[in-house]
Amino acid sequence: MSEQAKTLKNQPLPTTPDMLFEKLQSLDIAYELHHHDPIFTVEEGEPLKKDIPGVHCRNLFLRDKKKKMFLLVAANETEIDLKILPTLLDCGRLSFGSAERLWQYLGIRPGSVCPFCILNDKDHEVNVILDRSMMEAERVNYHPLDNAMTIGLIPADLLKFIKNVGHEHRIIDLAVPAPKY
Repeated sequence: MSEQAKTLKNQPLPTTPDMLFEKLQSLDIAYELHHHDPIFTVEEGEPLKKDIPGVHCRNLFLRDKKKKMFLLVAANETEIDLKILPTLLDCGRLSFGSAERLWQYLGIRPGSVCPFCILNDKDHEVNVILDRSMMEAERVNYHPLDNAMTIGLIPADLLKFIKNVGHEHRIIDLAVPAPKY
């Protein structure tokens, strides 16, 4: 583990899960909280599907060559092609943001990225992109700033949260189109 990674691991979160829960309650956003072992990948979270109803989601922190940043929030099942994504987002070639950049702009460590970490993006430098199929679900599930917990809520309440923290968002069909034969 690099020295920077060790330093980040020991830094307190700028927004804790409890602070997030208080924010959600102040907005009258209902959610269901589930505790579980920490999960770091979509595959590790597969067993949770039987116990936690709704669409389980993943988050990608991306940056293009012009240093434009994106937080892509999508259903786990949505196939995302990073080669065609720049066309959808009207940006340059994308790469994954580093752990250091993730901490600097969203105040979160890898493995716990979620749409709620935009609370820490005070300058609104990260563009929030939401998967259309995820937003059409009855219920969506995310980590609440901690990958040992999952909360479920309705998509309209996610939009309410995003609007309240002053962020704009775009809802885009991120599914990879079927090949043409």
